[in-house]
Amino acid sequence: MAVKMVATNKQARRNYEISETFEAGLVLRGSEVKSLRESKVQISDAYARFDQGELWLVGLHISPYSRASSHVENEPTRKRKLLMHRAELDRLNSKTDQDHLALVPMALYFKDNRAKVELGLGRGRKTVDKRQMIAKRDADREARRELARRNRR
Repeated sequence: MAVKMVATNKQARRNYEISETFEAGLVLRGSEVKSLRESKVQISDAYARFDQGELWLVGLHISPYSRASSHVENEPTRKRKLLMHRAELDRLNSKTDQDHLALVPMALYFKDNRAKVELGLGRGRKTVDKRQMIAKRDADREARRELARRNRR
């Protein structure tokens, strides 16, 4: 099972408190797949939402393929359908509605030559929480540095 990472959303874990992750297939056009293979994608502004019982990825920007024919126009930020089993979709839909959680794309990759997106189910963090998380991470880093420095002596 070969996995080729295309893009990751580094802001997602900082801005959201992710509780679960899910894998979903992605419905793409031919030239979009070629652009993905060249990693011409921006995932940071994307999010997933339910529309009439189906899951859609909104805001994913896939640049047009450079060598595509000129008569085929692809919209870079169009809505793209996500593929999951019906039971998973129903469970996710109820969780997002009841608990007011967000579905955030964490990573975009190819798995066995199929485009997949990893979705994180989480709640948005407030600015204070982000600051506390950064301060804790910095304190842990300083403590590890100090221990490493003492162990060298």
